Amino acid sequence: MRRGCILGLVCLLVARAQGAELSGNAQAVGKPVLYAVIWLDAPKASAYVQTKPVVLDQTNLSFSPPVLAIRVGTAVDFPNHDRVFHNVFSYRDGKKFDLGMYPAGTSKKIVFDQTGLSRVFCNIHPHMAAYVMAVDTPYFAISDEHGTFTISNVPAGTYAYHAWRPGGETLNGSVVVDSSHSLDITWQ
Repeated sequence: MRRGCILGLVCLLVARAQGAELSGNAQAVGKPVLYAVIWLDAPKASAYVQTKPVVLDQTNLSFSPPVLAIRVGTAVDFPNHDRVFHNVFSYRDGKKFDLGMYPAGTSKKIVFDQTGLSRVFCNIHPHMAAYVMAVDTPYFAISDEHGTFTISNVPAGTYAYHAWRPGGETLNGSVVVDSSHSLDITWQ
């Protein structure tokens, strides 16, 4: 009996160490929101170490994906997979940069070293636009075409949350993360 209790306690501690999942839905005017970025404040989170490449591609005269959520300190590659030159830049808010003109088959990289939203454009093709949201937390997600999102491995507790979507204001609130709570985001 005592052995089972100890194993149960070990299992509980392992589950807490791995964290919980926070799932939810993002909606605006009763419809699902694709590409909403949701993140939780985590002032005591461990330092970020990038282990995989992150890409904001240029293909078919558009950026893919149109919305990218990353952790502060992430280096983002901007490969040009079109048959024409591009000039990727961001002059407002967030990370300000201008990668200059570069031809098909090449790539340039920029490190997003500060929090905030960067609106990314190509000055050669004015219809091209993307958003990069750099957050200072490991706990973030982007909603899918159904408006659903999941933030994984969040330690149980109460967090301040933030939610942003293209064309919408940033919403703020608090949420309890445990096995019985979800987070529904609604823009009016």
